[in-house]
Amino acid sequence: MLKLIWLIPLLPFAGFVVNGLLGKRFLSRRVVATIACGTVLAAFLLSVGAVWQLNDADMLARAAASAGPGVEVNLEQRRYEVTLWQWLSVGEARDSAGRPFDLVVGWGFQLDPLASLLLLVVTGVGFLIHIYSLGYMAHEEGFARFFSYMNLFMGMMLVLVLAANFLVMFVGWEGVGLCSYLLIGFFYQRPFDLKSGLTCADAGRKAFLVNRIGDFGFLLGVLLILMTFGSLDFSTVTEMASAQAGLLPPALMTLIAVLLFVGATGKSAQIPLFVWLPDAMAGPTPVSALIHAATMVTAGVYMVCRTSALFAASPAAMITVATIGMATAVAAAIMGLAQNDIKKVLAYSTVSQLGYMFVAAGVGAYGAAMFHLMTHAFFKALLFLGAGAVIHSLSGEQDMRRMGGMRRIMPGTFGVMLIASLAIAGVPGLAGFFSKDEILWRAFGYVQGPGFSGHPVLWALGALAAGLTAFYMFRLMFMVFWGQPRMTDDVRSHAHEAPRVMLVPLLVLAVLAAVGGYVGVPAALGGANRLKAYLAPSFTHLENLAPGGPAGSAIHHGEALTLEYGLMAVSVAMGLAGILLAWLFYVKRPDLPGRFTRLVPRSYTFVAEKFYVDELYRATVVGGFFLMTRLSNWFDRWIVDGLVNLIRHVTVASAHVSYFFDRYAVDLLVNAIGWITRGLFHLFRRFQTGLVQTYAAGMVFGLFVLVSLYLLVSAGN
Repeated sequence: MLKLIWLIPLLPFAGFVVNGLLGKRFLSRRVVATIACGTVLAAFLLSVGAVWQLNDADMLARAAASAGPGVEVNLEQRRYEVTLWQWLSVGEARDSAGRPFDLVVGWGFQLDPLASLLLLVVTGVGFLIHIYSLGYMAHEEGFARFFSYMNLFMGMMLVLVLAANFLVMFVGWEGVGLCSYLLIGFFYQRPFDLKSGLTCADAGRKAFLVNRIGDFGFLLGVLLILMTFGSLDFSTVTEMASAQAGLLPPALMTLIAVLLFVGATGKSAQIPLFVWLPDAMAGPTPVSALIHAATMVTAGVYMVCRTSALFAASPAAMITVATIGMATAVAAAIMGLAQNDIKKVLAYSTVSQLGYMFVAAGVGAYGAAMFHLMTHAFFKALLFLGAGAVIHSLSGEQDMRRMGGMRRIMPGTFGVMLIASLAIAGVPGLAGFFSKDEILWRAFGYVQGPGFSGHPVLWALGALAAGLTAFYMFRLMFMVFWGQPRMTDDVRSHAHEAPRVMLVPLLVLAVLAAVGGYVGVPAALGGANRLKAYLAPSFTHLENLAPGGPAGSAIHHGEALTLEYGLMAVSVAMGLAGILLAWLFYVKRPDLPGRFTRLVPRSYTFVAEKFYVDELYRATVVGGFFLMTRLSNWFDRWIVDGLVNLIRHVTVASAHVSYFFDRYAVDLLVNAIGWITRGLFHLFRRFQTGLVQTYAAGMVFGLFVLVSLYLLVSAGN
């Protein structure tokens, strides 16, 4: 299977081509669904086989022994790399120091423990969402178009995950951005936000443009990596960055890492480029689950982990990553407290949880970041799909104030969403507890590693975000599933449990959200953190950068064990307090939210309006852009066009002068000569009689005149 990893992204591409070209006109919905889901299932099965071989020492050794041209196997790092063809070749290029090098970039894929984790998440969760979509999109127009876009996204995301170098990753990076635009704006004719007049197409454009800002920074970082290391291969850059630790200029490494992080902030919706993701909820709910919870938005986290050698070499960059991640986690959690759109609550929750992942990466806990990426994919995809089932049942209603009492109507959906909510709230025993606890423990800064290793303030803010997360998630649960139904009678009469094709994926995800965290049970709780050990070969380069031993190593005994238990107890208490407070506000005393908002109306409005960030951007960035366009229009109209018009007026005036001179000077002189000639003609014509005697008389007269003149002159002398 390892030899066929190139086929994993190709299969969804094939589904995209077939459904895109033939689906609407020639294929039935059943055939379209079979192709779309079948190609993703085949990619998942190939992924499972490839990962199995990667982790079997004997199979990997045989693959190394039989490796042909273009294949590289690293047994220590458990890495299999294949180059399909030479994509780009530039001879005699020069790096930033002026040294010549040959740049050769191949279209290559690699599979290692880091890539294999995200590979299984993308294909596995992606397949479940494709199955769910069969029921959700059953009665929508553009059925074939929807699944062709979904397959295209899967193909691009798998290119990003399996890429062996920055250039191939950038193709997948841009590809998922394009697919995000297409899927967010899928219902392009529908309004999305009646208050602002935003349409689904507008939301898609917003996501596309904001991502381009981040992508520009990412591309600059890639170019700077090429000029610094003379290569774009992940393995080569990682080895060189690790071998030259402390030798490269710190400012250069910081600039590279920060530019890459700019790309991550755009793709993974971090401050200040997070504003696109809440509006991305304009897309169909399966899109929100696939792209904006489980896969695309985690691309930034994966990229930072993939380039950990570059970030670990710059403590300043790691502090930046951790700080922005925690600021995003807390700010987005606060924004989620006052949202009434069920998908908007989950959107801000996604932004907040992505912030947690960046905190982990910023403190050097790359394994913890990937652990939370995995568990988050399970419970957040489950929450989005569960919310989609509720919306589907209520004929498109998304306002939680018009719901209520749904646990009696949709007991199955209620059960799975309760598991997901408990998981994201960090309740012990469920997946979210283990991954979030690992991040908070490392954020405290007790475990030393390369670069920046955390600070108690980060832990305190993370614990606060955990409490806020529990509150807004159970606010959602209580508003949707508890109390009396608040929907209209006609909507209530049609409300029903999700069909089996939608419910089965929810059940599978519920199991994963419940038990998925047991692969990372920490030593403090009697586990061995098998996921951390599994990912370790992808981060062996950090051993050269870690003071006193491998990055992130810690012995749980004595003071360390007591401290970890204490921090764990506080974070769990914060989560339980958030749940109890939500129960008090929305079940026990449902009058309290109204009283609280009347008590602090300005603060509530400030939070409900998302800190007015969109308005700020509209007034500054968007407003500044339009001001620039108006100034450009004024300059073009009155300066450029004015100069052109002035030249036109001068030219016309000179033409009039030339015309006047030509008519009244040149033509008048010519005409005067003609008139004189004509007058003389009329005068002398009378003497031209044709009679000899007349001419003789004229000659005699002329002779007489000449003689007379001569005599007069002579007499005068």
